[in-house]
Amino acid sequence: MKFFIDTANLSEIKAAQELGVLDGVTTNPSLMAKEGITGTNNILKHYVDICNISDGDVSAEVIATDYEGMIKEGEELAELHERIVVKLPMTKDGVRACKYFSSKGVKVNVTLVFSPGQALLAAKAGATYVSPFIGRLDDISTDGLNLIAEIREIYDNYGYETEILAASVRHTMHIVNCAKIGADVMTGPLSAILGLLKHPLTDIGLAQFIADYQKGNK
Repeated sequence: MKFFIDTANLSEIKAAQELGVLDGVTTNPSLMAKEGITGTNNILKHYVDICNISDGDVSAEVIATDYEGMIKEGEELAELHERIVVKLPMTKDGVRACKYFSSKGVKVNVTLVFSPGQALLAAKAGATYVSPFIGRLDDISTDGLNLIAEIREIYDNYGYETEILAASVRHTMHIVNCAKIGADVMTGPLSAILGLLKHPLTDIGLAQFIADYQKGNK
């Protein structure tokens, strides 16, 4: 499973890259605003800065909600860097724009997916990635992981190459469970990725190894 980090924070992206497990980055307008990145020129520059850190795909989201606006913004984003993936919303115009870009060889991430039917439409339109938001479904007492499983079954039935990008990942067990189900990619915070490192027996064992070594070298 690929590991993407969901942030616009350059320090966090660098930390994940240095760990050696980063495969890409996802961002959105909310994450940009969280880092104080506002204004079109500043946002576009920030995307390039992210691409210069990460070796993988970087999803850059359009703001427009109409087809023509999505095409205009998407083309501008795609020209920024070869690793930019145009991020489009799961709407009628978003699906149309997905087909437009995929037919031209531009990678697309269809976001804000909450049902198997939406994921099927995205795959039919040639999406590179489809982003089901599992954390937001959990927030309304719906099983987000079940959505991943349903999409996996549909894609496997018909051989769709669209990758399932589990989004809105909140914690470490989300990552583990997505891996069990067969998500192609997960995107989440650095804390969730680092959480995979933690186990008390690892800490206890390492402390014992060091203590035994020190005893033998007094």
